[in-house]
Amino acid sequence: MKIIELIERKHPIFSFEFFPPRTEEGEKRLFQTIENLKELKPAFVSVTYGAGGSTRDRTVDWVIKIKKDLHIEAMAHITCIGTSMDMLKNILDTFRDNDIENILALRGDRPREQNKAYPQCFDHANELIEFIKNNYDFCIGAAAFPEGHMESPSLEEDTYYMKVKAEAGADFFITQLFFDNRFYFDLVGRASRAGIDKPIIPGIMPITSIDQIERFTTMCGASIPEGLRKTLEALREYPEEVIEFGIKYATDQCKELLSRGVPGIHFYTLNRSSATRKILEHLLREMALYE
Repeated sequence: MKIIELIERKHPIFSFEFFPPRTEEGEKRLFQTIENLKELKPAFVSVTYGAGGSTRDRTVDWVIKIKKDLHIEAMAHITCIGTSMDMLKNILDTFRDNDIENILALRGDRPREQNKAYPQCFDHANELIEFIKNNYDFCIGAAAFPEGHMESPSLEEDTYYMKVKAEAGADFFITQLFFDNRFYFDLVGRASRAGIDKPIIPGIMPITSIDQIERFTTMCGASIPEGLRKTLEALREYPEEVIEFGIKYATDQCKELLSRGVPGIHFYTLNRSSATRKILEHLLREMALYE
């Protein structure tokens, strides 16, 4: 089923993001992670596409495996960078022929090997979105950035390009991770004023490792609020307490988001189920009390 139909049919929805493992052991762990989360009935799961298209074949395989073997709606990430036009058409044809209905269309991160040439079917995500919309019948998601994309000179320009993606055919948006909900609600306000009427799903990453979250935020340009940073610093030598605190922090984030009517929540799982499972179980129990 198309994700936009899931959003319209059931509100809110919950979803998970995974990345294709590189080893046989990683594959076994990911399969078990998905099995552990499956009973929570996610609306869909997504599978990432590595920088420069580095996980392209594994992404295709895992998306099809999740849909056909695990019977969970799956969304594939596709990037312009690392994907030639011939590759793009072949991937989209493969997804179409295997009943995959959802695509997250992205420009993609530039690979670290700056001097290496990579195929690139389009320069910008809106061009990729427009091509898919004009040639296929996929439901198309796009990225949104609560604090602005790292390359955007201003939030106004960032919102402009978000509108360009919406006009090109994006059906919904999923945000980059954030740790202050004000960034998300400010984004929704900017989008509304710009005339963007597509659902914007907040993306949440539970903190389970301080070093890891510092690395991720540095790479993507998201910020760690000062109060949160101080708490994490005080817990740096206590990894178990970091996990416990991270679960509570993300749960509180989600509770506020849900109380204000978000269309859903997309969890960045990092291929592990424990923290996300605890958060979602708590949210589902609390929601059931009010039904």
